[in-house]
Amino acid sequence: MNKRDYYEVLGVSKSATDSEIKSAFRRLAKQYHPDINKEAGAEEKFKEIQEAYAVLSDPNKRKQYDQFGHAAFDGNGAGGGFSGFDFSGFDVDLDDILGSMFGTGFGFSGGRSGRRNSRVRGDDVLYHTTLTFEEAVFGCEKDIRIDTNVKCPDCDGKGGHDESTCDVCHGSGTITSEQRTILGSFVSKTTCSNCSGTGKTFKRKCSTCSGRGNIRKNRTITVKVPSGIDNGNRLRVAGCGEVGKNGGEAGDLYLEFQVKDHEFFNREGDDIYLTVPITITDAVLGCKKDIRTLDSVVTLNIKGGTNTGDKQRIKGKGIKNSSTGHVGDMYLLFDVVLPDKLSREQKGLFEKLANTNLENSTYTKFQKFVNKK
Repeated sequence: MNKRDYYEVLGVSKSATDSEIKSAFRRLAKQYHPDINKEAGAEEKFKEIQEAYAVLSDPNKRKQYDQFGHAAFDGNGAGGGFSGFDFSGFDVDLDDILGSMFGTGFGFSGGRSGRRNSRVRGDDVLYHTTLTFEEAVFGCEKDIRIDTNVKCPDCDGKGGHDESTCDVCHGSGTITSEQRTILGSFVSKTTCSNCSGTGKTFKRKCSTCSGRGNIRKNRTITVKVPSGIDNGNRLRVAGCGEVGKNGGEAGDLYLEFQVKDHEFFNREGDDIYLTVPITITDAVLGCKKDIRTLDSVVTLNIKGGTNTGDKQRIKGKGIKNSSTGHVGDMYLLFDVVLPDKLSREQKGLFEKLANTNLENSTYTKFQKFVNKK
């Protein structure tokens, strides 16, 4: 059977470095591996890539191939008869390479090695919880009820009692078999069916968890919520997610917060806004007014001539954000409230006010604009 040139198979030049050859193999192996690529011909392509890499990654075999080509390994060429090219040992190298790409072990034949007895970290969990405006601003301790898998207390997460090493795989969790072909020895690793890849067996299966090693549990945890939490912020609680497997650490719990609106305060970042209603008399003459901030009551001087929409800042009276260390400000937005009803005497006073000199006011400027010819 005519074989393609190994350099052509990997898409590298004959002067390619070991690093370039390995990089090309990684890329092509990931592209054509049968566990990922289900297209027709992918498996044959993958085997061709394996064979090319097995030769070109070995300095001695590459030298023979460069000198004699494929004849170096078919027993009929000038290369001295490398009949039945030996792939032994290469499966270990391939297993390491594919393992780094796919996150698990592979035998040279492309089958999963089934290392199921390794520790696996538990999944993270996302929960949504609601805070009052005050809880978010000042921080609080919050009891959170979560429903997750936890380690079975009766078997300590093992799934059974009276543990012993699996007598089929001898604790490895895998069964290794070797097949000899015209190309040499191919090693295949499969999950041990006797222990399901854990490497351990038990005389008695745990009745509490039915052998799973974990149980579903509804529990309450107390979380310290820092000050300054805002809508959409998340808080990580380490180790309170789903239980790990085979002794792996538990995942984390992430709390995502929704903050309720306040009746009077509005928030923008760490700044607080408060709309302050004032009478028309206060607006015209000015006054002193008690203002409630987040943590106290302050007396504020409101200057005469204040209009609706005017803004005044109180520095450092916003939110103290413990996550960033930033302290916001408080802003007062004034709203001049007009009276609903006026007595005869009050109407007379307003009529007298109508004769007030407004020469330089925006009112007079607007009237001139309207009457402009």
